[in-house]
Amino acid sequence: MATLLRSKLSNVATSVSHKSQAKMSGMFARMGFQAATDEEAVGFAHCDDLDMEHRQGLQMDILKSEGSEEGGEPPLEGDIHYQRDGTGPLPPSASKEVCSELSGQGKPKITAWEAGWNVTNAIQGMFVLGLPYAILHGGYLGLFLIIFAAVVCCYTGKILIACLYEENEDGEIVRVRDSYVDIANACCAPRFPTLGGRIVNVAQIIELVMTCILYVVVSGNLMYNSFPNLPVSQKSWSIIATAVLLPCAFLKNLKAVSKFSLLCTLAHFVINILVIAYCLSRARDWAWDKVKFYIDVKKFPISIGIIVFSYTSQIFLPSLEGNMQNPKEFHCMMNWTHIAACILKGLFALVAYLTWADETKEVITDNLPSTIRAVVNIFLVAKALLSYPLPFFAAVEVLERSLFQDGNRAFFPNCYGGDGRLKSWGLTLRCALVVFTLLMAIYVPHFALLMGLTGSLTGAGLCFLLPSLFHLKLLWRKLLWHHVFFDVAIFVIGGICSISGFIHSLEGLIEAFRTNAED
Repeated sequence: MATLLRSKLSNVATSVSHKSQAKMSGMFARMGFQAATDEEAVGFAHCDDLDMEHRQGLQMDILKSEGSEEGGEPPLEGDIHYQRDGTGPLPPSASKEVCSELSGQGKPKITAWEAGWNVTNAIQGMFVLGLPYAILHGGYLGLFLIIFAAVVCCYTGKILIACLYEENEDGEIVRVRDSYVDIANACCAPRFPTLGGRIVNVAQIIELVMTCILYVVVSGNLMYNSFPNLPVSQKSWSIIATAVLLPCAFLKNLKAVSKFSLLCTLAHFVINILVIAYCLSRARDWAWDKVKFYIDVKKFPISIGIIVFSYTSQIFLPSLEGNMQNPKEFHCMMNWTHIAACILKGLFALVAYLTWADETKEVITDNLPSTIRAVVNIFLVAKALLSYPLPFFAAVEVLERSLFQDGNRAFFPNCYGGDGRLKSWGLTLRCALVVFTLLMAIYVPHFALLMGLTGSLTGAGLCFLLPSLFHLKLLWRKLLWHHVFFDVAIFVIGGICSISGFIHSLEGLIEAFRTNAED
């Protein structure tokens, strides 16, 4: 009896502690001090799943301990610990209690302003540093594309969320899907019920891994240009950066990294302001005559990919909208975030290009005077290194879920043991992924080419092609004629831009790869 009483008191204390922590988190969130996702907020949905799994694991531990002490069977070895792969069966009654308890608790909802902050971080990250280079090859047409991409990405984000909802028998609009993968699978059902999800997962993995490669490339590039007098090459700086990033292979969660997210984001906004302030100080020397309507036929398609990549956020929008206090405010939030992004990106790209004109480099901070370049670049390198774990962890999660943890459909054995610990060969694969990003950064150290390739391939696919195609497939009977026209036009234009940008970016990468191989 004493043991049972102590157990009950312990459970009550734990529950009170969790509730107090939740209240504190909610208070800070309302004050605006939430942990902001980075520009690669595509990991948002996966982190959300991990949090839910963790809460389920804790709740199952409490139920199992209560059941065993009230006369039930003793828990099996390992049942009183949170298991990553969800092993350990629950009694039917317990599972029902877990579902009801979780549905009652849920995750604290976010306001439209907090959701807008997440979207802003996703579409106004450090990759805007490549936009002036896009203006170099596109002129005024490049500025038009910055506006056009904002309008299209805002529209496709809205229609993607519309695909989550359907009308029930009572004529009410209800949410029947939860993620981008669910939408893709619904479009391919019933013949290929999982094909669409696999396509989206592959595109997401490519984008996440390429994002990791870009972080390594930009780290090596910035350090090399910050300290040109040191006998250290850009490749060597990339190797040093990867050595710092190697512990990412041991990550179990993103708690340690997320603490720096808000600080990094604020630091990046400060850096953008510093760059704009320096450009404004040289307003008398602006080269307006250099901004023309002509385009570089070979390099402008690469600029399209750069611009599209800077707006990618669709992959995590379903999870974000599902966590909003009032989902009806989603459209308004998308409007003001993309309008703000369009204005800020356009001004930043134009002002920076006017300042340096034909001398504009792939990463605009490399154009700054040596007196302030080193300080600014060091802050950017720190942000890149702290941002790397987010897309890396999300890519690892997608790979593990689809290849190693998909039940009977998994291609390989589970990479986690019965105790939830990562097996040695699973850790080796994670380390191999880090090394792969290094090798790509060494052999193709071209920020603009890699960014253009990623934007043309996965960015255009996830932001332009797939949302318009899914919208037509799932809701074509209820669409007005102008919606059909917009969807078809976006699909055609997006397809042309994607193919053109991909071909030119790939040609540039192959040429760069050959040059580096000869050296």
